[in-house]
Amino acid sequence: MRNIFIRQNALIARLLNILYPSQCPMCAASSDVFNLSPICSSCWSEIRKYRGPSCRVCALPVVSEHSKVCGQCLKKTPPFSKVIAYGLYEDILAEAINQLKFHGIKRISKTLGRLLLSLDLPETDGIVPVPMTIKRLRERGFNQSLLIARVIAKESKVPLLMDTLLKKKETPPQIGLSAKERLLNLKNAFEVKGNMKGLRLLLVDDVMTTGATVTECSKVLVKAGAEEVIVLTLARAGTI
Repeated sequence: MRNIFIRQNALIARLLNILYPSQCPMCAASSDVFNLSPICSSCWSEIRKYRGPSCRVCALPVVSEHSKVCGQCLKKTPPFSKVIAYGLYEDILAEAINQLKFHGIKRISKTLGRLLLSLDLPETDGIVPVPMTIKRLRERGFNQSLLIARVIAKESKVPLLMDTLLKKKETPPQIGLSAKERLLNLKNAFEVKGNMKGLRLLLVDDVMTTGATVTECSKVLVKAGAEEVIVLTLARAGTI
């Protein structure tokens, strides 16, 4: 029965791709799998988990395998215990995230979520997506972090706490700001509804750059009583 279901899904995907053809933004070939479209399956298969040296706390790529903790985490311990990242924010993974985030290709969120499910995820009491303000949510129409978190919660059977962490303050875009400016930009932007006492939480975001967003989110979750916050992200941006 399962094999029949898989074949039916594959047939439906092929028919949809014929009806709604698209061109892969990476290689210009025709996309051949609807769930991955517009990225073709050949390019998608090249997405790789980053296995190089990185900070054991914030997952920032580092030069040497002997560097266990980056200078930033040594200088100031973040409120989260560690970051688990699938890959680097580059090439096909970056394009897939951008197709979801900026072009509204929501179907990609399921396959991106499954990339994270392939990782060795810790046991947690709840999954918390990084939130957006109501205004920003209305403009975009969806929260990409929530879509990804929903896939993980469904497959792992861990509760999705989607109304726990809220972004109460509208903030200017983070692009072009330094790490310090990003933190100041997000100061007092988030709040928690309810008591998180003793909970071990998985905080999900699509991309982590300087870490300002997940730092502020983790800070308020810990203040609300969370025992531990572990960050899970698809891509880690940063220079090696």
